[in-house]
Amino acid sequence: MSENCNHDCSSCASNCESRTEPQSLLAKPHEGTHVKHVIAVVSGKGGVGKSLVTSLMAVQMHRRGFKTAILDADITGPSIPKVFGITDRATGSEAGINPVVTKGGIEVMSMNVLLEDSASPVVWRGPVISGAVKQFWTDVLWGDIDYMFVDMPPGTGDVPLTVFQSLPVDGILVVTSPQELVSLIVEKALKMSELMHIPVLGLIENMSYFECPNCHEKVEIYGPSRVDESAQKYGISHTAKLPIDPAFAAHCDKGDIESYKADYLSDTAAFLEGVLGK
Repeated sequence: MSENCNHDCSSCASNCESRTEPQSLLAKPHEGTHVKHVIAVVSGKGGVGKSLVTSLMAVQMHRRGFKTAILDADITGPSIPKVFGITDRATGSEAGINPVVTKGGIEVMSMNVLLEDSASPVVWRGPVISGAVKQFWTDVLWGDIDYMFVDMPPGTGDVPLTVFQSLPVDGILVVTSPQELVSLIVEKALKMSELMHIPVLGLIENMSYFECPNCHEKVEIYGPSRVDESAQKYGISHTAKLPIDPAFAAHCDKGDIESYKADYLSDTAAFLEGVLGK
């Protein structure tokens, strides 16, 4: 140690024995909680279907026999409880908060299961919202979970930063749409993932096409798909396309997304299992 040491290793180039290593910002989950894989579902803008993709992925992995959970990090715009038809409120004790379980057995924690009136707005500033998301990880009695999907708010602000720094995120799924803006969406998400050293596992294009129920012709209403082009450009190995399907809205409105039989994301589920394991 130098005689002039001020104990600020960040401003010193010396490689002495007293140098302190960077502290990890990862938050410990609640005692008794063991989550094997955490997948964040992100986008660079709102309205592209993150909550839909999050829900479908949780259902797909659950159908494959995995214990699955959803952490709804979209505090001010939570929609996961509605999609699954959840009306119960979360319970808890001094030990912690119990997640609400869907009809099919998927564990969910969302701001809407904590509010007395689910229609009440959450008017909080960024740091408070980020703190709530972190508590969904540290204070909830998740138990043993194989795959946890985090439904992220749009953009690259406080909450995504909190999730990427506080949770052991294995990778992200980027949700896009076919419009020209897709390149900007992917680029923003990629740059943040690079900053956080978190890999992009897949690119999912929602509203990719509409299939006529009579002749089964596929019509690209929003223009030609760019998902494969974008994936090649940015080195993303897996892609998937979701159609414009009125059944999506019908099942979401009824709160029974778990009974939706189409398996557009089955290949994505198989890909995640192959990459991350069981």
